[in-house]
Amino acid sequence: MTALGFLYPGHSAEDDYPRIEQLLGSDVRLDLVHTDIGEDAHSVDALRELGSPERLTAGVEHLRMSGAEAVVWACAGGSFVHGWEGAHEQVRALARAAGLPASSTAFAFVYAAKELGVRRVAVGTTYPDDVAALFADFLRAGGVEPVVGRASGEVDARGGDELLALARSVDGPDVEAVLLPDTALHTAAHIPSLEKELGKPVLTANQVTVWEALRLAERRVNAPDLGALFTKEPLVQA
Repeated sequence: MTALGFLYPGHSAEDDYPRIEQLLGSDVRLDLVHTDIGEDAHSVDALRELGSPERLTAGVEHLRMSGAEAVVWACAGGSFVHGWEGAHEQVRALARAAGLPASSTAFAFVYAAKELGVRRVAVGTTYPDDVAALFADFLRAGGVEPVVGRASGEVDARGGDELLALARSVDGPDVEAVLLPDTALHTAAHIPSLEKELGKPVLTANQVTVWEALRLAERRVNAPDLGALFTKEPLVQA
């Protein structure tokens, strides 16, 4: 049994994780701890506070006692707003507190893109423009080039049609993959249909977060229902 730990902010799309766990097979367990979100906003200041050391370390003891082999901060915005170096320091502090390998959703997107061998990506976000720009900067710092982006607050948290519309709005012939970076969106059930419609890999926040935890635990799991990312081997090394 491989146990993986996640620090998830508040309550939004956490039911993606039981779905993903089921698709991974019986020997992988996903354990979530919900962190305090404070101000529920997509402002830069609120996102920086969301990923503060105090909020993250409060949940690590439960994950350590659960037998988790790795822990991932399941939030893109609460990591990339700190910048590339700041996000590295965030996960280093989390690793020290947990005594486990650690990462975040923001880094998961970069490593997942490298795993798939894609560099030119489109980004469909639910962030304000200033926050979306920080994610684009983060991707570039990791060697991934966002060629199209769109910020929208109008995407329904559960709707497959809305997700497809967002993905289509940023897709283009020079785009190698589409990224949907918000762990508050329910995406796990829609990845195969999104990839079929677009004809290219789609990386979503909860999907890459779980993949990143598996990477840290040095597990390889083939799960095509979770998209092209879960059919690629070997896993990329950090």
